[in-house]
Amino acid sequence: MPHPSVTLPAGETLPALGLGTWHMGENAAKRKDEVAALKAGIDQGLAVIDTAEMYANGGAETVVADAIAGRRDEVFIVSKVLPSNASLKGTIAACERSLKRLKTDVIDLYLLHWRGSTPLAETVRAFQQLQADGKIRHWGVSNFDTDDMEELAGIGGGCAANQVQYNLEDRGIEFDLLPWQQKRGMPLMAYCPLGGGGLVNHPALAPLATKHGVTPAALALAFLLSKPDVLAIPKTARPARVADIASARGVTLDAEDLKALDRAFPPPRRKQPLAMT
Repeated sequence: MPHPSVTLPAGETLPALGLGTWHMGENAAKRKDEVAALKAGIDQGLAVIDTAEMYANGGAETVVADAIAGRRDEVFIVSKVLPSNASLKGTIAACERSLKRLKTDVIDLYLLHWRGSTPLAETVRAFQQLQADGKIRHWGVSNFDTDDMEELAGIGGGCAANQVQYNLEDRGIEFDLLPWQQKRGMPLMAYCPLGGGGLVNHPALAPLATKHGVTPAALALAFLLSKPDVLAIPKTARPARVADIASARGVTLDAEDLKALDRAFPPPRRKQPLAMT
């Protein structure tokens, strides 16, 4: 069975399961395991690695650099610019710093981490300049709700993805944002796909996890992978957990499974504020 995938608006196909790096690079004692976990992910085909200049003040990007050394062509790197740096000149300078920390010539997908005071049109101009200069391949946003996406669409096309918090406990985006993106063939990157960690051993997931021969964590990820145009980026600093994460790709949820999950984690019936951690 082929692994789940998503397709960017420009036509590039990516695996629908990658790895995040939030909180990596904060503790030197954990660095060896963090690098090993990312390497194990690449070995398993979890080729999308998400990071940001904010994470450990650039430290997470240096962890990624160690993990992808000699394997750059096997990975799709996502990084983010802080809104405080999102002016025309500031975005370009921030990207240059990220490139240096990542030890690469190009970032595959560069996101605005969340909205700040800089006009969106100015940040988009910076992204377009970075594309023209070959410093980034695609650009997108993070923590944008539906009205933000509508405003961005009014500025012009080109946004490749939007990254927001999405998991079984935070399903608000299913009411409007996810359908908005699916209608436009724009992948939604799901961060915190295991919630605050509560889904890792959630009792409501145990029966389905047993049915499919996986852990509750893998079952929770499989739910996201069952959604068109959703790319999940769980984070682990433990190499031994990577195989567990990767096992989610082999789970096919049937209609009864999805009904059971809806009963345990009800989908939204009205517009909800965007979840942000």
